Amino acid sequence: MSLSISKEIARIIYEKKGEEILILNLEKKSPIARFFIICTATSPIHAQAISDSIEEELSKKNHFPHHIEGYEKGSWILLDYLDIIVHIFIPEARSFYGLERLWGDAPRVEFNVKEKD
Repeated sequence: MSLSISKEIARIIYEKKGEEILILNLEKKSPIARFFIICTATSPIHAQAISDSIEEELSKKNHFPHHIEGYEKGSWILLDYLDIIVHIFIPEARSFYGLERLWGDAPRVEFNVKEKD
């Protein structure tokens, strides 16, 4: 997967009314993934809807998650696409885990969610 897929995921999140969307470039920071995408959902049901939309749209392009965690509770859903990891948080969980602070030195990727790549 690539940067363009990361931007596509950000667009999907935006269209599902996800908030505070952030793409971090981890290529030179970590071997676990090339990109982290972090967003906030307003509720567990909203987080599940965002997750479902990402899965549905990417499956149309033959991209399927390797692993999914946290879907049932919905407070922090992790979609692992191997080189892209998507984190969907409710506000309390995002604040508590503070991934932006942990990966604060990772470059942020600029993107325009209103345009398709």
